Amino acid sequence: MGIEMEYNTLDVNLEGLYLNTSLSGSRRRKSSCDSADSDGGGVGGRGGGGDDDKCPSFRRDMEHAAAETYLITRLAFTLLRCLGLGYRWISKLLALGVYAVLLMPGFIQVGYYYFFSSQVRRSVVYGNQPRNRLDLYLPKTCDGSNPVVAFVTGGAWIIGYKAWGSLLGRRLAERGVIVACIDYRNFPQGTIGDMVKDASQGISFICNNIAIYGGDPKQIYLMGQSAGAHISACALMGQAVKEANGERISWSVSQIKAYFGLSGGYNMTELVDHFHQRGLYKRIFLSIMEGEPGLHRFSPEIVAKESSAKALSLLPPIILFHGTKDYSIPSSASENFAKVLKNAGVEVRVVLYDGKTHTDLFLQDPLRGGRDELVEDVMVTINNNNADGTNLVGPIPRRLVPEWQLQLAHKISPF
Repeated sequence: MGIEMEYNTLDVNLEGLYLNTSLSGSRRRKSSCDSADSDGGGVGGRGGGGDDDKCPSFRRDMEHAAAETYLITRLAFTLLRCLGLGYRWISKLLALGVYAVLLMPGFIQVGYYYFFSSQVRRSVVYGNQPRNRLDLYLPKTCDGSNPVVAFVTGGAWIIGYKAWGSLLGRRLAERGVIVACIDYRNFPQGTIGDMVKDASQGISFICNNIAIYGGDPKQIYLMGQSAGAHISACALMGQAVKEANGERISWSVSQIKAYFGLSGGYNMTELVDHFHQRGLYKRIFLSIMEGEPGLHRFSPEIVAKESSAKALSLLPPIILFHGTKDYSIPSSASENFAKVLKNAGVEVRVVLYDGKTHTDLFLQDPLRGGRDELVEDVMVTINNNNADGTNLVGPIPRRLVPEWQLQLAHKISPF
């Protein structure tokens, strides 16, 4: 399988790979957990069962993690055969390794919280695809009035995973906000249409079931980071168009109080060459985007230009966050999207962070401890929308990584 293959060939070859793997994984889960709710796709997921549910939960988690690891490993090798091992990819992999080592003290602490905290509900099922899971980060008190953030993680459409949102989930949960990190199929397991479909299905699950976990279904916010910002924006725009056209829907745009886009790209036609220069080669990116027509169809900025006034009027307030030193996706991507939305009458605001890179806002700043700008800006919007007028506060987070390591990671980051 070479890099010269066309999109359709890639799609057909990979379909059997992930379909066969997902079916075998489903059979394994069914045989070991016939009496459990969490893999049955019901509204309860893993939430709040009795002792019978708790006993096999760790075993189910380990079996699910093993199945996902096996699947992702196979797909990774398939992806590497497509990409080849060019200079850009080798250099970025090396930089990524050093970057991860520098931040490892923080990753270990966050990982411990993710796997062992009673406030984290991992791998709640929201659909029937192998990656249709979400993680819930719950505040210590969930009384039905807690705001909710549905979060779609980034990962260049290739390495996204729900656990990448654990640091943000922890920080917001400490402030009384429930965070639901939505997992989705990555390339080559799926293409952009699959990713948007998965994200939309995850949002639907949250809108219709978050009350079970103590969340307020009238205070749901949608957020995405990097590729996740693009995917979630596609889901939001697509839902608005469907709703305006009177199509059948499982969740309504009116259920979203606001949209937060972090370091996102919203016009793929203008970014394809930029990504190519950064190492995400054009032929691979076109395969992810389902060919040249997909660049147009899955560009929220273009969709906004071509949508009816009725569809655009349904959109919630949109806040776009971006660092001015973001080289993975330039901050102009958020500014251009905002201009289009503003011209169409949509309530939109851009928040630029001077000198911040693609990962500073999402990783380095929270690992530094104290109050970080992004979380504070998100909380301003959430607190302003609180029905009872109260401000959600929490403890001041402690430092997880020494400053010199954060500064070095800032310079070495391949993102």
